[in-house]
Amino acid sequence: MFIQTESTPNPQTLKFLPGRVVLENGTAEFLEAAEAAARSRLAGKLMAIQGVTGVFFGYDFITVSKDATDWAHLKPAILASIMEHFLSGEPVMAPSASGMAASDSGEEFFDESDEGIVSTIKELLDTRVRPAVAQDGGDITFRGFRDGVVFLNMRGSCAGCPSSTATLKHGIENLLRHFVPEVEAVEAMEAA
Repeated sequence: MFIQTESTPNPQTLKFLPGRVVLENGTAEFLEAAEAAARSRLAGKLMAIQGVTGVFFGYDFITVSKDATDWAHLKPAILASIMEHFLSGEPVMAPSASGMAASDSGEEFFDESDEGIVSTIKELLDTRVRPAVAQDGGDITFRGFRDGVVFLNMRGSCAGCPSSTATLKHGIENLLRHFVPEVEAVEAMEAA
């Protein structure tokens, strides 16, 4: 098994491509070791590596975030954990947690009268933004729309990325404002 690695715009995050499907549906993010171990044996193993601060699963990639520890010290252990897991044939998510992977945490909020606008915003995010962001090892999900402001949740390599503000303001905001005149601004929002 050969696992490729790719850098991301976030220097604290690397994208690992095991050459197979990681999560068939949805995404999953792990920021605490106990939660990771309960929901996914692989995420638990990765979060147990000293220096790892976050794990994100996408369709065919795993994004790992770190603290100040050098990647040269972390990569061998990360690669070994990923390879060992996939060679074992175990599922990525624990059976009881599989439904959690496909859903985002947190409730969406918007006025019922804005349902058409929100539908257009979500379609643009799903077709134009999320595929591009996934290439960089992250995900951006819709959280809400109020008073012309779109609230988004940034996960994986997007969370804490030095270029995330530019991505939001110059990329996503401009795209949404172009197609949806009711959009005045885009703001990042912490996950619930």
